[in-house]
Amino acid sequence: MKQEKQNKESIYDAIYDIVRTVPKGRITSYGAVAAAIGVTSGARVVGYAMNMSFGVKPKVPAHRVVNRNGMLTGKHHFSPPEKMQQLLEKEGVIIKDDKVVDFESLFWDPMKELAM
Repeated sequence: MKQEKQNKESIYDAIYDIVRTVPKGRITSYGAVAAAIGVTSGARVVGYAMNMSFGVKPKVPAHRVVNRNGMLTGKHHFSPPEKMQQLLEKEGVIIKDDKVVDFESLFWDPMKELAM
């Protein structure tokens, strides 16, 4: 059990390190972050990590991680749920109907950007 917890923490740390590098005004996806740490089917794990990131130091900009279609699927884990959209809009990202407008041009792919 201890080994499992340690593995989970190290995976979460790797996820947080990548998410911290997403520039303001850009977004990435759960799947892109998972691929960058070598867990190609781990989008759900990235989602779990984002849910646990509140209060982590240094701060993790979880609001910059959306689903593969640009939807704010993680908004229900913010308090209040509108906060995810507000944080993105504060960075200049336009949201319409819970979806990032111009998703493809704002998308930040860690595999390319970090030359992994």
